[in-house]
Order: sequence, then C-alpha cells, then structure tokens
Amino acid sequence: MSTLARLAPSDPRVLQVAFLGTFLVLGFCTLGFQMEMWMPPVLLATTCATQWLCERLLGRPGSGYLSPLITALGLSLLLRTDTFWVAPLAAVVAISSKFLLRFRGKHVFNPANLGLTVAILLTGHAWCSPAQWGEWGILLAWLLALGLAVTHRAFRTDVSLAFLGSWVLLKAARVLFLGQPAPVLLHQLSVGSLILFTFFMISDPKTTPDRRGARVGLGIAVACLAFFLQHQLWVMNSPIWALLLLSPLVPVLDGLWPASRFQWPTGPLTQGRTVRFVRPLVPALIALVALTALPAHAFCGFYVGKADTQLFNDASQVALVRDGDRTVLTMSNDYQGPLSEFALVVPVPSVLQKEQIHIGDRKLLEHLDAYSAPRLVEYFDADPCRPPMAMDMARSAGAPAAKAAAQREATSDSALGVTIEARYTVGEYDILILSAKESSGLETWLKQNGYRIPERASAALQPYIRQDMKFFVAKVNLKEQAATGMQYLRPLQIAYESRKFMLPIRLGMANARGPQDMVVYALSRQGRVESVNYRTTRVPSDVNLPEYVKDEFGKFYKAAFAQALNREGGRSLFTEYSWNMGWCDPCAAQPLSREELQQLGVFWLDDASKPVPPGYMRRMGGAVNVQLTRLHVRYDASHFPEDLVFQETADRGNFQARYILQHAYKGAMDCPAADEYRRSLVERHTREAQTLADLTGWSLSDIRQQMGPDAPPASDPAWWKKIWH
Repeated sequence: MSTLARLAPSDPRVLQVAFLGTFLVLGFCTLGFQMEMWMPPVLLATTCATQWLCERLLGRPGSGYLSPLITALGLSLLLRTDTFWVAPLAAVVAISSKFLLRFRGKHVFNPANLGLTVAILLTGHAWCSPAQWGEWGILLAWLLALGLAVTHRAFRTDVSLAFLGSWVLLKAARVLFLGQPAPVLLHQLSVGSLILFTFFMISDPKTTPDRRGARVGLGIAVACLAFFLQHQLWVMNSPIWALLLLSPLVPVLDGLWPASRFQWPTGPLTQGRTVRFVRPLVPALIALVALTALPAHAFCGFYVGKADTQLFNDASQVALVRDGDRTVLTMSNDYQGPLSEFALVVPVPSVLQKEQIHIGDRKLLEHLDAYSAPRLVEYFDADPCRPPMAMDMARSAGAPAAKAAAQREATSDSALGVTIEARYTVGEYDILILSAKESSGLETWLKQNGYRIPERASAALQPYIRQDMKFFVAKVNLKEQAATGMQYLRPLQIAYESRKFMLPIRLGMANARGPQDMVVYALSRQGRVESVNYRTTRVPSDVNLPEYVKDEFGKFYKAAFAQALNREGGRSLFTEYSWNMGWCDPCAAQPLSREELQQLGVFWLDDASKPVPPGYMRRMGGAVNVQLTRLHVRYDASHFPEDLVFQETADRGNFQARYILQHAYKGAMDCPAADEYRRSLVERHTREAQTLADLTGWSLSDIRQQMGPDAPPASDPAWWKKIWH
C-alpha cells in the first residue's frame, strides 16, 4: 500500500483523468461507442473556455484546469446526442454551476451530473446509454476503480462504499424476494455507468458533506432513492437522478454537522484513516469482482401443450410500438408441434380488457422484415477510358427478404391461489388472464387443466408473480382456427399502459433447446430504441465483399452475425436497422403505409401536438413520426440472466446493415488509365477477400477459391525460395 502511495501523484485528479481517459479510449477503440468523434474535443474546449471566462467575469480564482478536464471526460462517457449544440450546452451548464450555484463557498451540484441531467431534461436531443460498456471489461474497470479508491483518500471512499454497499444489498434483497438466480445480481452490478457514478460522481469531494457520518448517510440515501426510482417508477439511470434530487441537502447537512472543508492535497499521499477503513473490505470486493466474470448456470412467454406434445420456440419476431407509457405488442412465433392442444403463456403488467387484444396480420411483420432486413447493394464500375462524367449506376438487391361472453369473471381456486381474472375468445384464440400467488400453484393449475409445463417453467414463473404481473394464456380454438382457412396462427396483439418498457424473455427459455433468435421491430415517436441492461451495438456494415457473395448472402450473414456475437461474448443486442419510416435509401421494400402502421398499433399518427422532429429528412412524400429500430438478439440462460429492458433515445440518425458488391467493368479497355484500373482491381479484390474472412471467420484460401477469376494472386513466396526453388 505504501508503494502505491509513493507512486501516486499528489493531486488525485491526475488519477481521475488517467482513469476516465483510459475508459474513453477503451470505449472508442475496443467497444465501438456510438458517439460522434467531435464530442470529446468539443466538450474539452467548452469546459476549459467556460472555466476561464467564469474566473475572469466573476473574479473568483479557480482550481486549475484538471476539474474541467474531468467534467469533459465524464460527459463524454455518459452523454449521448446527435445534435451538435447539446454537448456545448451541457458543458457550459456543468462548469458555470460551480461558480453560480454555490452555498458558503461550496458547489451545490456535481458539475457533470447537472450538465448531463439538464441536457436530457431540456433539449429532447440527449440521452445516456448505461449498458454501452457491456460486461467483458468490467473486471478490469472494477479493479482499477478499487485501486484508486483504496490508495487515495480524496475519492471519498466512505460515501462511495456507503452507496455501493447499500445498492448491492438492495439489489440482492430484491433478487432473493423475486426468487431470481444469482447471475441476475451479478449482471446488474456489471454496469460501466455504475462504476463511473460510484467512484467519480457521488464521490466528488467538492459536492459531498464535510463530515464523514453525513457522507455515509448521503450515500445510503442516494442508493435508496435510486432503487425506488428504478423499480417503482421505472426511471432509467436512476442513481444520476437520485443524486440530482438529493444534492441540495448537502448544505443542510454541512450546517447541521459542520466539519473541516476539503482542500485538494498538495503533498504526498499518506495512509490515512480512509485507507485503513477500506482495507478490510478489499478481499470481499475482489471476490465480488471475480464473480462477475464467472458464467451463469424465449420469447416473451412459453408454450404449454397437453399430453406429450413437444413444442419448441427457437425463433420469434416481435413488434413493439412505444410512446410514453403506452405499448402495443405484436407477437409472431415459429414453433414446432400441432396446432391442437396448444397454448401460449405471456406475462403482462395488468388485466387486459377484450378490446386490448387483437389478431394481427402476419403480412405486417413480413413487410417489416423485408423493409429493414440486411441487404446487398450493387455498384458497377464505369469505363476507365471514358470521361469521369459517366457516373456509377447503383441498384439495390433486397435481402431474402369457444365463444365466451365479453363479461369479466373472477373465478378463483383458493387452494392453488390462481384466479381467472378474465376470459375471452378473440379470433382463433381462447384467452385467459390469470393471476397467481405462487408459481407452484400456477404450475399445478395448468397441469390440472391439461397442460404440460416445461421442466424449468416453475422457477421462471416466480419472479413475475412476485412483481404482481398477470399471465396472458392464449389457447388455440380449433373450431375457430378451421374457420379461418389458414394453415398458420396469426400474430397476437395486445395494447397496455405500463412504465415498464421490457420483454420478458426469461420465461421463454423454458422451451429452449439452445440459443434462440429474436428480431424486435421497435417503432417509436422520437428516436432509436436500445437496451439499458445489455450492450446494444451495430452489426458490421458498409463494407465491400466479393461478388460471389450475392448468391450466398444468407449463408454470409449468418456467419457474420455469429462472428459478431462471438466478439461481444454473446451478451449483446445488435442494431440491424434504424431509420425514419417515411423513407429509405436504398429500399429493399417500400416503407409501410399509414394504414399498415396503424394496424401495427402506431396510435399517434394523427396527433398534431407533436410535429415531425426537425432532424428528420423529408423524402419520398415526407417523413413521419415513426422511427423503426430493428434489433437482433440471440439469447440463452447463461448469457441473458434477466429480461430485456429498453429505452427510447433521441437518436434520429440513419443506420442499416448494408453490404456492397462492386462489379468491375467488363468491356474493352484500351487507354493508359486501363492499366492503373487493373492494378486497383487487384488491391480491391484483396481487401474484399480479407474483409469477408474477418467478418465470417471463413478460410481465406476458400474465399479465394470461390472468387474464381477475381481472386487476387497469392502472396509472393519468401525471397530465399526464389533462389533455389
């Protein structure tokens, strides 16, 4: 410990800058943060300029430029925006608050916390992506943060550990209460934004109480409020908002329990009381960190069938229409098994009325798939011997691409604790809305009514019951199904209001033979949708591939997706498409019509109170207030220990999984430029072959063989082989 103290710089902010800078470089170079490249330099320039200006206008001496640098790095890591002016605004608010919002010479708010929250609240163009770090790098980050906290008393480790300890205990108590497995807790603690908040936001010496007891109390209070905001009000990034709300209490605490004011140290570090206080906790925290790296031992619901029917849910499509607290969910599933004696069980937040349930059209999801699927684009080289005025022509190749009364019943079985809250027949489905007190009672009820429950379903049911969720049971009515004349089941649609923006995939794993694929089409009013508890990243896109891939595009994309998933450790969602529904470029299929969007549940099309955001481009007849996000997830129990939770961001940028075939000019060429063109083709084909190998993991030699005459020449042999062989 003394060695670390001697090596550490006297000013702890130097270590803060080093850590935050390392985190930022890691995100850019390794994790591919979806952040504009201009943000860090713009934030740095704005924070420093604001500090300089405030010092001179207000005549107050500052504490150097390490503090604005830390604020700029913190905002770079947490703030996301697609609008240029938002980042400077957040920086100005953050730094100016240090000079304007003061009480007895002390900051009221943490600068980065205030700048971030003001940008989110007031601009409509900012958001925070807490899961952008994923989980693979969390072990290193925890160890680094722990080392800084142990060796440096300036980090206010008392308030950090008070918050973190309370947060862990609250989360653990909730996991135990819901009957969830231990990997759920470990997953919830493996969040990069939690590390930043714990060690570099709530621990800011200039915005925490002066007395240790008050700091510990503040840390506990922030954890409790954040827990309430997240799990009762469904507020994302709840620690950040909890700190904002409780920061004005710090001057009150300082007045009630005065103590010496913190000053940045100028001498060498010593092992003070804080280090001795932390030392006994080091082994426990290291053990917790190690556990986050250990592997853990569906769809929205699971299928249950009578007798010995074996039903599996290997792939599914879901459309989520979301605005505010209102959600319309369209479920279409691939399964194996007969239509007879079949039912679907889905957790829902409340008892649904019959009018909230609808039978959808399968063609809507097929249209969504064709419109947003990864696609090929073909370009054709011009004759190099003709004037450059001859422009390339491009065209896009689309990617393969029993009737009951409507009255409510309250039939209950007191012995099993299962209540039939409602019973409907909608289309070819007989629907029950059930509530239950215990998973074993619900399991017994289903068995007594002729349903065979998957082996792992009982344990999966318990967390939803503890959260007072209801169960939507849709069984096929064979007579009504025969009357439709269709050989497949039409999608089910349900509309409900809930603060929870999530998909309960854990229950669906009870049917799984292995990893399952799900494509989520999220339609929102303002911007792109992403997960807040799993990393959301983009699939590789906009790369040139060899021409032969055109005939093997399906095989290529499956391999490329599997390779991308492997690089992410199997724990990420992938954005395959994000675009305004009013237009596309190129279009694999026409955008959905207004009538089709309404059938999917887009209920705000006629709402004139919120016009089309100005950031939307207007083409193909004009943009609409619908942003489509296509998310692809391959999940299993070990990599996805808890359900998917989403948030709508303010990101209105356009993205599509797009792959390019560049066809060489095949005509006669007789000019000096032709020789240079032929040489460039060799280089291009070499890059295309290597790109394809990197994306898919395929053998480079096999790719060269498949390329035929376009294959680039093999590498020259070693020089000594040219002498005697």
